[in-house]
Amino acid sequence: MSGETEDERARRLLTQREQVNLPKRFYKQVSLAPADGGFEVQLDGRPVRTPLKRALVMPGEAMARAVADEWQAQETHIDPGAMIITRLANTAIDRVMGDEGRIADEIVQFSASDMVCYRADAPDSLVARQVERWDPVLDWAHRALGCRFICVAGVMHQAQPEGSLDKLRTALDQESPWRLTAIHNTTTLTGSALVGMMVAAGELSGEDAWAAGHVDEDWQIEQWGEDDEAQARRSLRKADFDATVRFLGMC
Repeated sequence: MSGETEDERARRLLTQREQVNLPKRFYKQVSLAPADGGFEVQLDGRPVRTPLKRALVMPGEAMARAVADEWQAQETHIDPGAMIITRLANTAIDRVMGDEGRIADEIVQFSASDMVCYRADAPDSLVARQVERWDPVLDWAHRALGCRFICVAGVMHQAQPEGSLDKLRTALDQESPWRLTAIHNTTTLTGSALVGMMVAAGELSGEDAWAAGHVDEDWQIEQWGEDDEAQARRSLRKADFDATVRFLGMC
């Protein structure tokens, strides 16, 4: 379609086979207002609530503005799938606040079998690409967090030093629920808690983090190509990832 972005094309390809019953847009005006030391989004003067009916109060105006923009962008119907910043803010309030320890534990558990520690032994082109993208992540974890992670060839589980996992957990304990939400999301989208932590530290760009998280997939695509549905799913994940990095910058 003329003028269609990659994300829009991806969403259309994934939904064109079925009609989704989305709620109609019920409001005319979207605005911001100070609330409880932060900012809230109002629809026709009424504050937006989270799915659990909690106050959607965000810590800064930039995040609140991004959420407001998503609500304003809805036309005749409301598509929650297109409102990624709103979803992340809802998650931070409904699922992470008050439960930070569990979220930190999940990230640490992910790091215990972190993607960047499991290497191919062939072909040489893939081995070299993993070294190029993943060694700097391990070097950063050692330098910045004091964590040493053990690399192995293949997929057999390699236990990581408990001391390194403890240090990672200590670093996560310093994070706000807003940043924990973003780190958790970048972890699941890239397959690496260490990549997610490095992005959160401002030591790895979003584009480089995405490339690090898709070394094997990109290599496979170069060899065999990619079908439209796989490309559409990847494009949606990329949109989610980009929005998460943006959200992290607004925390």
